[in-house]
Amino acid sequence: MDTPTALSKQTIVLHWIVAIGMIVMLAVGVYMEENKAYELYPLHKSFGVLIVVFVLWRIYWRAKNGWPTPVRQYRPVEIKLSKIVHWLLIIGTILMPISGMMMSGLGGHGIPLFGLELLARNPDPADPSKVIALNETLAQAGKVMHGLGGNVLIAAVLLHIAGALKHHMIDKDNTLKRMLGKSAK
Repeated sequence: MDTPTALSKQTIVLHWIVAIGMIVMLAVGVYMEENKAYELYPLHKSFGVLIVVFVLWRIYWRAKNGWPTPVRQYRPVEIKLSKIVHWLLIIGTILMPISGMMMSGLGGHGIPLFGLELLARNPDPADPSKVIALNETLAQAGKVMHGLGGNVLIAAVLLHIAGALKHHMIDKDNTLKRMLGKSAK
């Protein structure tokens, strides 16, 4: 369990797996969309399925363990901004994989996991190179959530990184050190 001076190994490992995974997924997603890199979609989807396992584990751990105790007292505006950004990160990290699975699976494209089909494609019998959506409305809702959620999550990640750097370089407190596994004493 986390303490006021140190975070548990589980908290640290889950934070960094989800953080690095989501940042890479966001970067690859932007790259795929801007460059029409369709060959990356199966890997993007597979890693999206994989990362949701760590996201759910992290959410469970956060609910069980509670929020980390701040290393010092902060101004009310800093506390409020921190809570908003952390909630955006939590919601975004669960919304992105779920909306991606909605978009792909319900859009008829299936949900792959490194060559396995968690949900098979739904090919159009008239033209097997095309697919028939299982539920076009929900697939489109997933697409909208994935696009908007990605933009919000990118902003939240940037704010989170800026906050960590502020703690480390301006406040000179031990918040970042604690997340890197050092004691906050």
